[in-house]
Amino acid sequence: MEKNRLTFIATGDTFITRRFPKEGYEGFEAVRECIEKHDVKFTNLEMTFHNKEGYPAAVSGGTWAMMEPEALDDINEFGFNIYNTANNHSGDYGEGGCLATIRHLKERDMIFSGTGRNLAEASKACYLETRRNRVALISVSSSFSEASRAGGQSEELAGRPGLNPLRFTTYYHVDQEHFNMAEELARVTCINAPKMNSIKNGYSNPFPPGVLPFGKDAMFVLDEENKIISEPNQEDMDRILAEVAEARRQADVVLVSFHGHEYDQEDTTVPARFLEIFSRSCIDAGADAVIGHGPHELRGIEIYKEKPIFYSLGNFLFETETVSLQPYDAYINKKLPLNTKVGAYMDNRSKNGTVGFGVLKEIWRAVMAAWTVEDGRLVQIQLYPITLGMDQPRSQKGLPKMSKDEDTLRYLDSLCRPYGTKIRIEDGVGYIDL
Repeated sequence: MEKNRLTFIATGDTFITRRFPKEGYEGFEAVRECIEKHDVKFTNLEMTFHNKEGYPAAVSGGTWAMMEPEALDDINEFGFNIYNTANNHSGDYGEGGCLATIRHLKERDMIFSGTGRNLAEASKACYLETRRNRVALISVSSSFSEASRAGGQSEELAGRPGLNPLRFTTYYHVDQEHFNMAEELARVTCINAPKMNSIKNGYSNPFPPGVLPFGKDAMFVLDEENKIISEPNQEDMDRILAEVAEARRQADVVLVSFHGHEYDQEDTTVPARFLEIFSRSCIDAGADAVIGHGPHELRGIEIYKEKPIFYSLGNFLFETETVSLQPYDAYINKKLPLNTKVGAYMDNRSKNGTVGFGVLKEIWRAVMAAWTVEDGRLVQIQLYPITLGMDQPRSQKGLPKMSKDEDTLRYLDSLCRPYGTKIRIEDGVGYIDL
């Protein structure tokens, strides 16, 4: 009997700010050929697509990200057929920009998940129909401004447009000596006064013994050792895992995409503990693969219960410095005149190309991850290195090209080792054999 064979390919962040020439850029054809030979083709759309159809938010995901809707046609030329829209740029232009992006995607019949007119829509899976299988995708983001988080509907009020959120709490476990130091610092600064007054007046619940809030976000826990533990928000977990379970009923294959920048220690290549908990829980709930992106650099790959978790695939298309517009807030934040041009703003932010993403080699290492499933069983993962032109001028930098760079694969292999995953390298392609 013929096996039910399904192939997948996934990339990281697509941040596009320049249109493609009609004939494609140099190297485009090889990338498209690699993508198009697969059945399910995924990327993260880290951009809003509209014609100033929203207002700039007070806080952005780093660079206010807006591109003309026609750029979606360029992205479609790669052959992608399923997309994530939940990320830290989803709310860069407020609810108007979010809703306009959704409209422009739907006008092009692009299949996506992660944002919606309310929390229920943003949380739902989208479905891709292939010749032999139905594939579901649920998309979430743990990196976002509060204003970009979708809200649910009540009996009397409509929900809030936005993204599907995965909130989390970070607990700083410290020994008695450091706990006493935190208590003393809190007493001297009165940083907890608003919170303690809220507890005293009955609006907030008291904290258990051995737990010390510190300002708005930090939480110290008395322990025998010093360590950092992050945990996903249970309300969000319950909602997301219920959607995974529902997609499991309705589809043959279930994918989960998360956009997460977070890390617990100083090493940015190691995902925060809550992202690991979340990813494994999705597999437990019925997901067949978890695709991570967000930190703009590679992170390790874990095979959990014979299912792949890609903690970050890095960037796919990364043109952050050639945005055409930035709002008032961007210039005020940098104390620049409001008539400053975008190029001059970027020169100022990067100190003329000497700091920031442009000079960090790890930001420009990336792979496209492909995998094959036969009769529901993962049989192999292929990793295709791409170069994004770190050394190119700003006007050319960020376009993906096939590279066969074995240094990138060896680097990724080192990130995979803590998960017990090994990459076999052959002719410029990485393989994870199952």
